[in-house]
Amino acid sequence: QVQMVESGGGLVQAGGSLRLSCAASGSIISINAMGWYRQAPGKQRELVADITSGGISNYADSVKGRFTISRDNAKNTVYLQMNSPKPEDTAVYSCNAGLTHYSGGYLYRDDVYWGQGTQVTVSS
Repeated sequence: QVQMVESGGGLVQAGGSLRLSCAASGSIISINAMGWYRQAPGKQRELVADITSGGISNYADSVKGRFTISRDNAKNTVYLQMNSPKPEDTAVYSCNAGLTHYSGGYLYRDDVYWGQGTQVTVSS
């Protein structure tokens, strides 16, 4: 069974910094793209940033120049470094990954898994 476990959320002051981590574990063969999404109260979930297995990253316009996504393929972990966060960045942040894994004797390709979500609150 694959698990995605997030850590690093919490309360941060505007202009500070925070780093989120998300580690995938289980019978994983390979991981393709990994990403971070967020959902604020009353709003739809939106992509914050994603990164390919080769390290090519993509960002939402609202976080470009402030947030950095990275990954450690040896640890099956993706990170989100949040610098100079703003109150409007307050949301539940969730990671996801497209991965190939074994389960019940079957091989699953590009199966998408999500973390449980972690609250990030930015105070002004």
